[in-house]
Amino acid sequence: MDRFLDHLSGTEKLLFGALGQAVVKSWSQLPQAIQQSLFEDAVTSHGEPMRQQLAVFLHDKHARTASAIQAQAIPQPDSLGG
Repeated sequence: MDRFLDHLSGTEKLLFGALGQAVVKSWSQLPQAIQQSLFEDAVTSHGEPMRQQLAVFLHDKHARTASAIQAQAIPQPDSLGG
């Protein structure tokens, strides 16, 4: 695991957190190539075990996939009108 953050000051860690928060907020507006590059960089920096957890997290934050998940949660009437 990358220990880069361990060497940063409190202010630098705060700035990294702010930038990360902005990226997550804008995730669904980023081009797919940029999303993929950021995702792979994060996995490389923090280790392969993070891949699945990060993928689920970003999937939940992505406007298109989050709305699809919400739509699946809404009960649909069956074909018999019920």
